[in-house]
Amino acid sequence: MTMTTRRAALLSGLALGTPALSAFVPAAPARAQTAYPARTVTLVVPYAAGGATDILGRILAQGLQERLGGSFIVENRPGAATAIGARAVARARPADGHILLVGTNVSFTVNPSLLPDLGYDPVADFAHVSLLAETPYVLVVHAARGPASLAAFLERARARPGALSYGSFGNGSMAHLAAEIFAERAGVTMTHVPYRGSGQAVPDLLAGNIDLMFDTVASAKPHIQSGQLRALGVTATARLPALPEVPSFAEQGLAGVVVTGWFSASATAGTPAAVLATLASTTAEVFAAPAARQRLDALSLSAPEMGPAAMQRQIATETPLYAALIRRLNIRVE
Repeated sequence: MTMTTRRAALLSGLALGTPALSAFVPAAPARAQTAYPARTVTLVVPYAAGGATDILGRILAQGLQERLGGSFIVENRPGAATAIGARAVARARPADGHILLVGTNVSFTVNPSLLPDLGYDPVADFAHVSLLAETPYVLVVHAARGPASLAAFLERARARPGALSYGSFGNGSMAHLAAEIFAERAGVTMTHVPYRGSGQAVPDLLAGNIDLMFDTVASAKPHIQSGQLRALGVTATARLPALPEVPSFAEQGLAGVVVTGWFSASATAGTPAAVLATLASTTAEVFAAPAARQRLDALSLSAPEMGPAAMQRQIATETPLYAALIRRLNIRVE
């Protein structure tokens, strides 16, 4: 199965809220000036500093600066499930590629169905540059208290509908949607406990205050390797290089639990085609470089198909699927 087919099979956030901060990338070596950039380029990250989206934004900023010259900075604007940062880029004027959004599928395929006052159109208000990276999710339970296998987990969950609680990164987060997709496919009922990010949910899982969660591979892997958490399955079509011992849900007979979170770069609609072409080709160069590949591996992220067309297809595929899920389950953001 190709990468595009795998992602389109079904669909996945990091949402923390801390004060915004700006970080300047060190100045690039002197080089011949080109038409772009004409001034400082701001990469808006709609999450707090330190998470995967922030790290990818800094990789991109440094890589673009090294290749294009000029100054590229990262500005963190968390809040409103990424909508604050996304609005800033959607409404930026002039639309000339000097402000970019480094976002996730929450901004483009989930929020339209969750936030009635979104304040931007995910398609009409952006000129999409490229997908940057993607990650599936892993179902983890407490190693000592939790079930030893997916079969044992399902037996326990079906015997006590609603008794098992799961943590997520917040209402409408990809971890929340992954758990609901799993529950729907497995025919179980679980109680949702939303947190403000994985950093709050994991300690409660380790303390036994919740029974399970769907976490990113990067966040869960250290606890799995230390023996504190047990992984019962991954939301991918096959086993992952980062967790080769953990089977996919399909491998265990539970079809349809394929959930992927992705990260992307977008400019404001109306950005000149030549600027977009420069951004798309240079972004592909940045993430093809060995140093960037090593950073992705360290974050347990994989490289998706690059370019504007792939991102547009992904948005078109996911949006109606998530809209139907959110409507069917009556998921709301308080």
